[in-house]
Amino acid sequence: MRILIAEDDPTSRDLLAAFVHRWGHDPVITRDGPEALQALWSEGSPRIAIVDWMMPGLEGPEVVRRIRAAEAQREVRCPIYFILLTAKDRPSDVVHAFDAGANDYVKKPFQKDELRARVQVGIRMHELQDALDERVRDLEEALAKVDTLQGLLPICSYCKKIRDDQNYWTDVESYIEAVSDAEFSHGVCPGCFAKHMQPRLDELRQERDARESTSTTAAPSAGNEHPQNAASADTGAEPAAAAEKARKPS
Repeated sequence: MRILIAEDDPTSRDLLAAFVHRWGHDPVITRDGPEALQALWSEGSPRIAIVDWMMPGLEGPEVVRRIRAAEAQREVRCPIYFILLTAKDRPSDVVHAFDAGANDYVKKPFQKDELRARVQVGIRMHELQDALDERVRDLEEALAKVDTLQGLLPICSYCKKIRDDQNYWTDVESYIEAVSDAEFSHGVCPGCFAKHMQPRLDELRQERDARESTSTTAAPSAGNEHPQNAASADTGAEPAAAAEKARKPS
């Protein structure tokens, strides 16, 4: 991470830069208040700043105050994390530093491990803010894909059609599909199944049973004719043969 160092004393400045580099970060060196202000106003400015209180041109608290005003105007979501360095130790000085917008306050001469711990706090703050921003972006993208139905919907009391904005009446499914990303998967609820489908299924079952009953009671085939019918046929054939013989000449 890029960390700005604003310090007018060369020895302190070089020491701070060496520590920041040793901690695995990229130090951005400035030597006075105006130079620090310019670096923090630039595109891609450092997200953490270690700023000395007493500097030529602009003091540390004034640098912090101007940056905070600019961030508020631009509605910056992730403001710069400021750590003020100073030999001042009066309670009023501490209050003044925080009133200016500083996030932390370290007294000179500073301890290396203490300063590193304060820097780590700033890094964690930015990591948490980045994670929160990502969640917010995901939520905004999800909300942008959702169309909501609001207000009164004119609906017919009989056919249940809805009147749209163009004064056309359409069924509920078509209306909801038109104004949202919803899709319908059709099924039958238990109530409608018992009311509409079960009677029809019973009718079809009865028709099937009736056809099966009719097929089992059908007339017997010709090979199984009743004997009386066969005898009647033979009796009728004899007079016909006698009449045919009488017509023939002797």
